[in-house]
Amino acid sequence: MGPQNLPEHLQSIRERLAAAAETAGRNVDCITLLAASKDQPPERVRAVAAAGVRHFGESYLQEALQKMAALRDLPVTWHFIGRLQTNKTRQVAAAFEWVHGVDRLKIAERLSQQRPPEAAPLNLCLQVNVAGESSKGGVPASELPALAAAVARLPRLKLRGLMCIPPDEPDPARQRHWFAAVRRELESLNAAGARLDTLSMGMSGDFESAVLEGATIVRIGTALFGPRPRTKRPDADLP
Repeated sequence: MGPQNLPEHLQSIRERLAAAAETAGRNVDCITLLAASKDQPPERVRAVAAAGVRHFGESYLQEALQKMAALRDLPVTWHFIGRLQTNKTRQVAAAFEWVHGVDRLKIAERLSQQRPPEAAPLNLCLQVNVAGESSKGGVPASELPALAAAVARLPRLKLRGLMCIPPDEPDPARQRHWFAAVRRELESLNAAGARLDTLSMGMSGDFESAVLEGATIVRIGTALFGPRPRTKRPDADLP
């Protein structure tokens, strides 16, 4: 799929987002479309940005830094959405405005220490392993309150909310089950005094169910860009 197909795909996604938001009684303007642009060349990112998308998510650090350099003229916000390793926190803390998927205090502490003092606080989402899957990162729900409290105290970070990658479920009712569980965790944290405003959940195959359960950021890759090439890369931040 070339850049000429991107506006059509983007329009379809926007229409589906709007329909899901209407069903949920929500304002679609309160839902951020985050284009998951890993493995995509700069010219395709530029084409999507030209169509009005302002948020892009990257998972591979070295690829992301090269892409950012090539696209530094664009008025966009960069999110790190991969599984973050300790040896890459310094560059991530310096280059990105959001980090999704933090599940260890050590990672948050390093991001706090390494965020440049002149930069705005780094927006952070904690990843919840909502189904207890050993193949995925994320903190168990039972450990979430303690981690959230500790992260919220760190300087140069702003804890914004929760992120999840639930099991791959074809049934929308099952999809909603997992997203509802994460929403309840956020509500519980807020009832205890947290001021979280972000639910980063929902991808190409389930983002409508996520919107119905309160998602404020949906991470869309395949539905926008088409299937990603399966490329083995030495700097992969995901298993």
